[in-house]
Amino acid sequence: MAVRGKDLIRVMEEWAPVSLAVENDRIGLQVGDPEAQVDGVLLALDVTEKVVDEAIRIGANWIVAHHAVIFRPLKDLRTDTPAGRLYAKLLKHDLHVFIAHTNLDSARGGVNDVLCEKLGLEQTQVMIPTRTQPLQKLVVFIPETHYDPVLRAVCEAGAGWIGNYSHCTFNLRGTGTFLPEAGTNPYIGTQGELEQVREVRLETVITPEIQGRVLAAMMEAHPYEEPAYDLYPLNLPGEVDGLGRVGNLPQKLKLQELAQTLKEAYRIPGLRMVGDGEREVSRVAVLGGSGGRYYPEAKALGADVYITGDLDHHTALDALADGLTLLDPGHHVEHLVLEQIMHKLKEAPHLQEVPVQVTQVDTNPFNYI
Repeated sequence: MAVRGKDLIRVMEEWAPVSLAVENDRIGLQVGDPEAQVDGVLLALDVTEKVVDEAIRIGANWIVAHHAVIFRPLKDLRTDTPAGRLYAKLLKHDLHVFIAHTNLDSARGGVNDVLCEKLGLEQTQVMIPTRTQPLQKLVVFIPETHYDPVLRAVCEAGAGWIGNYSHCTFNLRGTGTFLPEAGTNPYIGTQGELEQVREVRLETVITPEIQGRVLAAMMEAHPYEEPAYDLYPLNLPGEVDGLGRVGNLPQKLKLQELAQTLKEAYRIPGLRMVGDGEREVSRVAVLGGSGGRYYPEAKALGADVYITGDLDHHTALDALADGLTLLDPGHHVEHLVLEQIMHKLKEAPHLQEVPVQVTQVDTNPFNYI
């Protein structure tokens, strides 16, 4: 069965929901048609003309990128300008472009979690909270014979997560009754006769974003023609989402040692360091991209060092005066998330036959000499 763009978009937005993006961020489908078939996917940090040429060469008609290809409002579409030439090439070759930016920065397993993982940071927390996920309780009644398949189905679809614990449920056994009326095709029982069945009441937690996926999995695994289930809103805080992360190194390092570790982990030839290289650091704040303005939040959460890109002169002076050391590996280290996107797409059951590749084009405009 052909995979459509909307299928690809659904996988991305289940992982990095639109609701995680900062206000006015340019995300989502920027070029193309959600109904278009997906023949191949190229993953890139930036959509440049060389990236587009690569997509054409390898037969990928969809590009999933982190940075918007249309960021500022268009005043014209003149093809004698670099931007106009790029858009014309995308349209001429029926290429479709989907963007996941600050929503992917905030998403669990997204940009900032990848950057933390590369450094081996432990006990990480969100640095700049932007949203607390609402929670719902799902209650479903299952015949005892099908309890295990339904439990596994809803949990594998994302239900039952509390912190780092999965498959969290509560269960009660009892008796369910029903009377199949005319026109029914009951899995258990006979039309016109009152039936009593030993059932399990399964309770678990979900978020509104995965509700559709969980309910679909439940319906597929449940043997009843009309499963009985309830959804209740919970007046409890869920997981906190937001930009940046703060975590702890496994052991103290000198700032210079951390800088060297970072160069190797992020696969970069150099970086900028602000502070005494001999100073020992243990608590680290990380924000991929351009995050200099958030250094007070890093400091407030006890960070010894803040890792972010595009630091300017005055921000560096202010942070240093405030007792915070800085490491600037550049903006382009966000490309490390592309491998994670590839794994996410390849894990999706309906995308497994679609070729997905990370671009071989280096879109970093800076060189070290």
